[in-house]
Amino acid sequence: MKRLDYSILFATKAHDLQKRKTDNVLMIFHPFTVGMILKDADMSEDCVIAGILHDVVEDTKYTLNNIKKEFGDNVAKIVEEVTEDKSLPWEERKEKAINKIKTASFEGKMVECADKINNLETLYDLYLEKGDEVWKSFNRPYEKQKWYYTEMYKAVIMNSKDNKLYERYNIILNKLFK
Repeated sequence: MKRLDYSILFATKAHDLQKRKTDNVLMIFHPFTVGMILKDADMSEDCVIAGILHDVVEDTKYTLNNIKKEFGDNVAKIVEEVTEDKSLPWEERKEKAINKIKTASFEGKMVECADKINNLETLYDLYLEKGDEVWKSFNRPYEKQKWYYTEMYKAVIMNSKDNKLYERYNIILNKLFK
């Protein structure tokens, strides 16, 4: 089986029947979409695979060692760069994630960027449907969400040259958080 196909199978099994909190859609839709965003941006196979696997360590029983064993050191490194420590309080976790991505590899920044693009585009569609009610789905209000996504955007683009994913992130960021 090809590595990319195997990453889809692995992520599907890992996320099992988990659902997203905002739209009650199966969780696996999100990592698939992140992978497609990266593939459409002509990123490396390792980067696309890391995009598909980016939430596995955060949200399932699997560890970075499992990722390393199945997909190699580089994929594991990229996944580690975008993995948050969910044992921390929200503000501390988000602050650490922002600081960590500032020094991440280009591929790590691209996975983070694709992740945020998909989150924001999904959120924007829900906002158009539900209005301000959408913010009640989160543990933190609109202002905190705006802070997080804006600061993450600044961290992602830090020390990097422009590309189409940065532009897409910026466009959806400004549409949702006017």
